[in-house]
Amino acid sequence: MKIADCTLQQAPEILAIFNHEIAHTTAIYDSKPRNLDWMEAWFEAKRKGNYPIIGAFTESGSLAGFATFGPFRSWPGYKYSVEHSVYVDKEYRGKGLGKGLLQTLLQKARQQDYHMIIGGIDSSNTPSIRLHCSVGFVHCASIKQAGFKFGHWLDLEFYQLILDTPSDPKEA
Repeated sequence: MKIADCTLQQAPEILAIFNHEIAHTTAIYDSKPRNLDWMEAWFEAKRKGNYPIIGAFTESGSLAGFATFGPFRSWPGYKYSVEHSVYVDKEYRGKGLGKGLLQTLLQKARQQDYHMIIGGIDSSNTPSIRLHCSVGFVHCASIKQAGFKFGHWLDLEFYQLILDTPSDPKEA
């Protein structure tokens, strides 16, 4: 697999991954499928914020998974913190793609001088929790019954990694 930046050309493949997760898992606490207009706005917001969208591509050029980050909270004091997401197409899980995407995303966060990266993970998503712990993330918070999907309450766990950047932080 090749890891590279995604472009708007990958929007339909990213949309398919998002919509599968929405319909079949608790990885996203959403119940309605998204459309291409939503994807275009999502890409534009990522571009404006200088937030990466990276993909894992098969030899044939198909998207097998993607990762991105964006703002954690909007107040200036959080300017060194980002929240990330990693999604791997159901056909390619268990092959190390998530780890490769996450490690690449961490490199990009360091290059952009972020200090903390956080992920919100459904408590039942043990593969994602294992993945995050394998690259140094630590559990930092639990929110019980934060969401409701598929007829039951969902607990949200937060995992964070403190990065060694920036070398000279400044207040906003």
